[in-house]
Amino acid sequence: MGQAQQTTQQETGSSRPSLAQIFEPVLPDMPRVEEALASVADVQYPLLAKVLSHVVKSGGKRLRPGLTLLSGRFYDYDLSLLVPMAVAVELLHAATLVHDDVIDDSGMRRGSPTLNSFWNGGTTILIGDYVFAKSADFVASTNNTRVIRLFADTLMLICDGELRQRFSAYQWQQSLDDYYKRIEGKTARLFRGATESGAILSNAPEEVVQALSAYGHQVGMAFQIIDDILDFVGDEHEVGKPIGNDLAQGTLTLPTILLMARYPNDNPIPEIFANGGQGVERAIERIVNSEVIAESYKVAASFCERAREAVAILPPGQWRQGLLDFTEYLLVRSA
Repeated sequence: MGQAQQTTQQETGSSRPSLAQIFEPVLPDMPRVEEALASVADVQYPLLAKVLSHVVKSGGKRLRPGLTLLSGRFYDYDLSLLVPMAVAVELLHAATLVHDDVIDDSGMRRGSPTLNSFWNGGTTILIGDYVFAKSADFVASTNNTRVIRLFADTLMLICDGELRQRFSAYQWQQSLDDYYKRIEGKTARLFRGATESGAILSNAPEEVVQALSAYGHQVGMAFQIIDDILDFVGDEHEVGKPIGNDLAQGTLTLPTILLMARYPNDNPIPEIFANGGQGVERAIERIVNSEVIAESYKVAASFCERAREAVAILPPGQWRQGLLDFTEYLLVRSA
């Protein structure tokens, strides 16, 4: 963990709730999600089965499925509907990662070889497309038109966010609003899809659906901002990519935007982008040794605060507490 990250966490007084504590109300049901995920690899073609097994097993902490189930816990907790939706959300996330690795030409992700390191881009894209289709199949099994439309809208906005990032690569004259729109699509929308669908499938009142939708959006924004902070102050082995990788790829994030705003006549970003991402070490040093990291954490904290406000209407108890604890987890995570 970087010194700037440690200092910020000490200032906020945050301690890290464990994911087991956060998702305790739904933890007994997560094996059903894992079982359904494993079934994705149950296909007749052995090589495809092996590849799909790799995709579903290389998933992360299952944050999005956990949030789907937790958001469905307040009213009719029907696992026959919520489990397929939780699986769909995780598969959608996995498929985007498969495609990202092709676009970024990444050979490793979190210390493990990517599919892109074994096959050419066209083959890997088709695998990602298969996972997208399987995700849609799980959503369709809920027979809920509203969540099917939500899923389609989520997929479109994820693509919108990714395209914004690709089209704006190495363009240093971007606004904070441009950044927010981009991360809303590529990251926050899927968190929102997870929490909103959980509420819909549990027959929650519309007020609660909107509250959990807003919560998902806010934590998704905070999640991406923390990711962008860790690109400068995280541990390379924990983060799973080289420090400064986003900047080297021509992607402006909150810390770099704030650096340019604070030091308009003395920052290295335009020169780095003009050189195709070369020389990021100078920018990393400037960002880490400035107030930019602390400011970025404050922005993430403000999104988390809005997330907590959004679920204030929910009845108190362990389910709402899990959602509140998740906001604390985000602010102190290191990977």
